[in-house]
Amino acid sequence: MKAEYKDKLAEYLQLYAITDRHWLGDRSLIDVVRESLDGGVTFLQLREKDLDDAHFYEEAVRLKAVAKEYGVPFIINDNVDIALKSDADGVHVGQNDMEAGDVRALLGPDKILGVSAQTVEQAILAEKRGADYLGVGAVFPTGSKDDAIEVPHETLKAICEAVSIPVVAIGGITCANTKELAGSGICGISVISAIYAAKDIRGAAEELKRAVSEMLKK
Repeated sequence: MKAEYKDKLAEYLQLYAITDRHWLGDRSLIDVVRESLDGGVTFLQLREKDLDDAHFYEEAVRLKAVAKEYGVPFIINDNVDIALKSDADGVHVGQNDMEAGDVRALLGPDKILGVSAQTVEQAILAEKRGADYLGVGAVFPTGSKDDAIEVPHETLKAICEAVSIPVVAIGGITCANTKELAGSGICGISVISAIYAAKDIRGAAEELKRAVSEMLKK
């Protein structure tokens, strides 16, 4: 992994895209990811809930190569084995996945570890156990995750104040509501459908990049 990814992690987390093949249609995952990277995505997560490990690994290898072309960190959702085997830049785990300390022990010190958090207590514990950044949400209602718990903006701000690692907001974020996250302390936003469900993926990423840049200035 490139050391500078960790050194400037907050900058890379500004526009964090999570893949979802649900909207692919007749397009390939690599093609839509390239479009999103062309639009300004700064951090990429491969999320696969239904692929077997063999095909998951193949996608990871392909997307890692694409992300490297763009100089963007590439991580795997949940699957530590695939992350290690594909030499991804890191992994993101939820509260119901492998415990953060156990993941860090497997990854070693140099890989990126992201952890989902919905409470201040979860956030503090994740940082103590070796998380490099937190994904907090859902900050707005979302249809991308059936089990998403909505996190009040007051809690999002409290989490940002309680930890020293970067925090990204996730869940139901669009160009229209990004501005509502101003002043919360986050360093970026994480989206799925706001980019990958769009007809014009590059255009959607460009608009979100502008929206989050404006939000971070306030």
